[in-house]
Amino acid sequence: MIDTAPAVRLAGAHVRIGGREILGDVSLTIEPGEFVAVLGPNGAGKSTLMRAILGLVPLAGGTVDVLGTAPQRARGSVGYLPQRQSFDRQTRVRGVDLVQLGLDGARWGVPLALTANARRRRTVERERVRQVIELVGASAYATRALGELSGGEQQRLLIAAALVRRPRLLILDEPLDSLDLPNQAAVAGLVRRISSAENVAVLLVAHDVNPLLGYLDRVVYLAAGRALAGEVEDVITAPELSALYGTQIEVLRTSDGRLVVVGQPEAPHHHGHRHDH
Repeated sequence: MIDTAPAVRLAGAHVRIGGREILGDVSLTIEPGEFVAVLGPNGAGKSTLMRAILGLVPLAGGTVDVLGTAPQRARGSVGYLPQRQSFDRQTRVRGVDLVQLGLDGARWGVPLALTANARRRRTVERERVRQVIELVGASAYATRALGELSGGEQQRLLIAAALVRRPRLLILDEPLDSLDLPNQAAVAGLVRRISSAENVAVLLVAHDVNPLLGYLDRVVYLAAGRALAGEVEDVITAPELSALYGTQIEVLRTSDGRLVVVGQPEAPHHHGHRHDH
């Protein structure tokens, strides 16, 4: 039976932290298998939205359902990759071991002896680890130490670890951060393939929509604690963002197809590579 419940549904959601409203009257629906980017300037509430969906911060008003139930009850079906971790050159943990931890992390203790059922389970798990490593394109280097790998290679293995328990919702918090432009585009394409192959809804927090263009189903743009959701062409426009911010915003498209948002009330934010100078 195919579950048709939305992966995420927020209706009139409000989040207040320390007496300050971080999100106000946010409503959005994300369907199974959709690849959705969450965009917006620093301080707009992107990470707070992710935490509300994970059930880590309470709502001050409105409702949030994840996979048809309360966020806390859905956690076993949600894969989560927090903001980018870095592994120094001395990290000797192998990539395959990192992915295996995605399965073993919830277990306590070490079995004294493996029963026949446990051995069968381990065989199934090893096959799943191999499968997701292949899916993210990391088979060639998964047995190497993480400290020997590039940032893009590490990120693929981190995504595999979040994916290994077959989540129905995958939340990736700024997985493109600190990657160069070719690796950003490669990871974006990878996430699109994962969304389709595993029929998993993906919420990806990003500062820059450009590496994601062509892969997304929809975007959620946050500003001033409010959210605007829809297709890229419908959301990131001068009229829509001007209404969202309550001030005049311009959206320009460069000759190479990249988007530039001009005139935001905060420090001007360029939808380009965040480390450009």
